[in-house]
Amino acid sequence: MNNVYREEKKYVITKDTFYRLRHYIAQVMHRDYHSEKNHYRYRKGDGYTIRSLYFDSLDDRDFHEKLDGIELRRKCRLRTYMHDPNFCLLELKKKQGHIQKKSSYRLTREQGERLIRGDYQLLLELNHPFLLECYYMMMQHVYRPRSVVTYERDAFVAKENKIRVTFDQAIRGTESNFDIFSERLQENEFMDANHVVLEVKYNGFLLQYIKDLLDEVEKEQLSVSKYCLSRKISKHYVL
Repeated sequence: MNNVYREEKKYVITKDTFYRLRHYIAQVMHRDYHSEKNHYRYRKGDGYTIRSLYFDSLDDRDFHEKLDGIELRRKCRLRTYMHDPNFCLLELKKKQGHIQKKSSYRLTREQGERLIRGDYQLLLELNHPFLLECYYMMMQHVYRPRSVVTYERDAFVAKENKIRVTFDQAIRGTESNFDIFSERLQENEFMDANHVVLEVKYNGFLLQYIKDLLDEVEKEQLSVSKYCLSRKISKHYVL
């Protein structure tokens, strides 16, 4: 079980800006744990593949609250890293204003497959306070799998302040097949291939040297939701 409190900024940048920023960031920050352990390398870079299954209520509460800019909202997902698909993380993100809390619990692949099938009884069996919270939320609002999102991530960390800078590209997914462990999932592109999502995550404050590196994109800040992008077909959502 892991809880993380942080602020988060997102930007949509061009590929040219991405290559330039990644070069500078790599000089002053360290690659994250998954990059160092990755054996399933993305063919165009040194990052790794992330895939998430998003759950939402019967009336798509989380989707609409994000679009409506509701200050207090949540997001529930099952995440796996394709270089090690033998485990997954059940995550619940709660956001109020600029502050975000992410809680996660590690599950086996078999347990994840049970959740994909809608077998939420698993959460009661494991009898953990966080999983019980997820169970009651998912049952009360009739949460069901809604969409899968896959992307390639380059991630860097500043160990002295737990700052994370991530670059996500080749964002794709599906609303018709929820098997996040499949290597043959048929997915559609969600964003122009010439764009990359930059995310900056930190707790409290950004170190000045990182601020300076990101100064050129500060005016391009945008509220980008991969989950909303993944519903673009059924919901006619456009970035």
